[in-house]
Parts: sequence; C-alpha cells; structure tokens
Amino acid sequence: MAEMEDRWLSVDEICKHLGISSDTVYRWIDRFSMPAHRMGRLWKFKKDEVDEWVKAGGATTPENNKTR
Repeated sequence: MAEMEDRWLSVDEICKHLGISSDTVYRWIDRFSMPAHRMGRLWKFKKDEVDEWVKAGGATTPENNKTR
C-alpha cells in the first residue's frame, strides 16, 4: 500500500489536496518554483514534496503578499 501513497499526482489531484484552483497551481509553478515535474505535456507532483514546500512558505513571498 505504501506504493500507492507515493504515486505521482495530477494537477487536479494536487488542486483537491491543497484546496486551490488549477490556475493557482500553474502560477505557483511559474512564479514560486512549486515542486512539479513535467512529463510530456502533463505536470505531475509528489505529495510529500509539495507539502514540504508549502510548510516552508513556498508561495508566501513579499511579492505574493502585495497582491492581497
């Protein structure tokens, strides 16, 4: 079962996991180096990598806070 928990997640799956839109995911990949891996035309994510990035404040920068 550990194999299934360590699988690659799609954009839709990572959106549901984080509670954000796909537009936000693509913006975070581009502007904030969200950990994502391009596989052909698709973006894939490791849940643990994304969770660590979020905990480290990955999308929280002074530039990001100005837009609020």
